[in-house]
Amino acid sequence: MAQAGLTARPGGPLRGRIRAPGDKSISHRALILGALATGETRIEGLLEGDDVLRTAAAMGAFGAGVSREGEGRWRVNGRGGLAEPTEVIDCGNAGTGVRLIMGAAAGFALTATFTGDASLRGRPMLRILRPLSQMGASYLCRDGGRLPLTLKGGGLAGISYRLPEPSAQVKSAVLLAGLNAAGVTAVIEPEATRDHTERMLRAFGATVEVEDAADGRHIRLAGGQKLSGAAIRVPGDPSSAAFPLVAALITPGSEVTVEGVLLNPLRTGLFTTLTEMGADLTIENERSDGGERVGDVTARFSPLKGIVVPAERAPSMIDEYPILAVAAAYAEGATCMRGIGELRVKESDRIAMMAAGLAACGVGVEEEPEGLIVAGTARANHRVAGGGFVRTHGDHRIAMSHLILGLGAEAAVAVDEPGMIATSFPGFNALMTGLGAQIG
Repeated sequence: MAQAGLTARPGGPLRGRIRAPGDKSISHRALILGALATGETRIEGLLEGDDVLRTAAAMGAFGAGVSREGEGRWRVNGRGGLAEPTEVIDCGNAGTGVRLIMGAAAGFALTATFTGDASLRGRPMLRILRPLSQMGASYLCRDGGRLPLTLKGGGLAGISYRLPEPSAQVKSAVLLAGLNAAGVTAVIEPEATRDHTERMLRAFGATVEVEDAADGRHIRLAGGQKLSGAAIRVPGDPSSAAFPLVAALITPGSEVTVEGVLLNPLRTGLFTTLTEMGADLTIENERSDGGERVGDVTARFSPLKGIVVPAERAPSMIDEYPILAVAAAYAEGATCMRGIGELRVKESDRIAMMAAGLAACGVGVEEEPEGLIVAGTARANHRVAGGGFVRTHGDHRIAMSHLILGLGAEAAVAVDEPGMIATSFPGFNALMTGLGAQIG
């Protein structure tokens, strides 16, 4: 086998209780809204991965006071708006960060230049830039709306914008710009996407109207609203919790509990899908914390069966399809995942990357323009062959998914570029080995 950054080897059962890293989506928003607000925002449980740390640094560059008080504990002193930065804003690999920050910055009379790593510079930004320009912002960028990009904000007017495709990032960018636009800004979603921005805006004192109608969900926000600092507790990220939970489902004799997981109904599509596949998943100690539902999720080794995943479920689990594909590889029969074209413009083309990685590990797979069909194992022991070396193209979820695949396989699975895992799941390796996984 070729040299690799990390290798996962089959071993004994996984057992233990752990806590997932803080939710990445909520962490980004807490920092940005804290900077837009007046006064002090205290955050507990912030994800301290590279993506979120880039957003923290960006808020400092826009004039907010941002300081780390301890592990996961941060303080943001907002000044009621953003000031023009004196430096280029480098968002690293953070697609959510850069898109939300651009939305927030567009509402102020400033000019800011954004860049990122090679992966982020290759990702399209026009889906954000189109509505922002309709509101009155202007920009200069590379062909295809790609970074580096200079944005000039201020003088915005509210618009009514119907999302061409489901995207919480686009919705959030428009709403954040609408905070400082004249009149009312409305976003119409044909399919509801994660609603953390709406919930958190309310926590900071804004009035946000949400109405479900025949043509979709309507979100309205009046411009000129003032935000006040708030106390935010970040729950565990269900996208990160998915990795140890699926590892338990495919490794014989395993039982793993992840505590304090976000159970927002627009983020739990994976748990619903795994249950339909026959997974032994239980949720205990369900409670409300900071306006979000959280609970402790336990997964036990389970024989899985292939299913057809409803396309309309995609917005509630878009980041979890790579790890779902791993579960599908261990299932009996085919699992069909469609309506997931959004995966082609993530950190990598995740449909192509998962298809290539699974094939390298002996899994039958068929790639479609906006879908993926995983054949599932035909082996009597329900184990995949493994033995592959997977090139991740710098995508953290592709790396983690294939490492989980290797834990239940017949032969070890290796991935390159494991350093990118820290963008969303710092401590992934230590957490998994603490449960008994052989990764190194």
